[in-house]
Amino acid sequence: MYKRQLESTIKLYRKFPVIAILGPRQSGKTTLVKNIFQKHVFVSLENPRTREFALNEPERFLATHDNEHGIVIDEFQYVPEILSYIQLAVDSRKLKNYFILTGSQNFLMNQAITQSLAGRVGILNLLPLSLAELKKNKILHGSIQETVFNGFYPRLYNENFTPERLYPSYIQTYIERDVRQIINIGDLSSFQKFLSLCAARIGNLLNLTDLATVCGISVATAKRWISLMQASYIIFLLEPHFKNFNKRLTKMPKLYFYDTGLACNLLRIASAQDLSISPYWGPLFENCIIADIAKQYYNRGDRPPIYFWRDQNGRLEIDCLIDEGKRLLPIEIKASEGIAIDFFKGLNAWNELAYGPDTTAKNTSKNSYLIYTGKQAQLRSGGRVIPWKESANLIDNFSD
Repeated sequence: MYKRQLESTIKLYRKFPVIAILGPRQSGKTTLVKNIFQKHVFVSLENPRTREFALNEPERFLATHDNEHGIVIDEFQYVPEILSYIQLAVDSRKLKNYFILTGSQNFLMNQAITQSLAGRVGILNLLPLSLAELKKNKILHGSIQETVFNGFYPRLYNENFTPERLYPSYIQTYIERDVRQIINIGDLSSFQKFLSLCAARIGNLLNLTDLATVCGISVATAKRWISLMQASYIIFLLEPHFKNFNKRLTKMPKLYFYDTGLACNLLRIASAQDLSISPYWGPLFENCIIADIAKQYYNRGDRPPIYFWRDQNGRLEIDCLIDEGKRLLPIEIKASEGIAIDFFKGLNAWNELAYGPDTTAKNTSKNSYLIYTGKQAQLRSGGRVIPWKESANLIDNFSD
């Protein structure tokens, strides 16, 4: 088993009677909870007979597995009704850290948890491996193209899967299990085409009308499918940041995938070598870094405070803006091994809008970041230059 950063965070949640760990399929949730909660009884609701028992006789189901340590209920989204019975058990027995739930659906499960277990559950998210986890487990590629192309699902590394074997199977399983469970889609081939269209729009503003037109579906259907892909941890939407400025800014979110390997497969990129000359290389590298920043926050148990900034004309833009409340940290991301002066154009423009022309007094060069595919860290007047490998611990290394 690979060492996961979320393990230390889970230990901080020990006072909760229920811990829910949510994330995409095959992100390592089951392996993680089995390793941490070794004395707990493990039951999986993916098993049809177990699921039927839990659905039809929830009280007997919980009583059957009752023990002094606790119960891990894997893929609990199959029987969300059981949460009400877990609530009764928790309230009547004053249990702590007894029920451990894993689930691969975000929106539906959070809604169910909010209704049934408010104040009783600690909710964490486990995404595929982060860059820091790849480094710590000594499986990080020297090539950024290989890293982006392969993606971050643990099975690629601990079972020696190749991307061309793993991802088609993953997509098929995702469509057959999760999609059909959440929503009734008659034409699954149209949904798979929709997935590929979304991959081709990574880093772009979300345009539902465009997606619907090209896919041959209604805008309402496109909106439902986007929500479904968010709920099942395939994509996330990066919202625009528009506080504190009087300038007219765009208000549409940008679309990104949680895993670049999956996106590469949907785009039919055949190898890391092909990726390096692909028109999608820049957006996929940007996606890799932004998704990893999100993982860094999730692994600490925090909601990622990340946005992008762009004026309405698209002339000025910041790829990623971290809003930690007391400070704003702008980040530019460039798929380049060298540094050009104009890479700092967006950072300089944003800092001037945020702080005024005299940005030197604000020490903004130390609190602005440019992440690139090169190997050398630098401190420029426009910001800190961070090699892609060093971005793995970016939020832990922010200057005070």
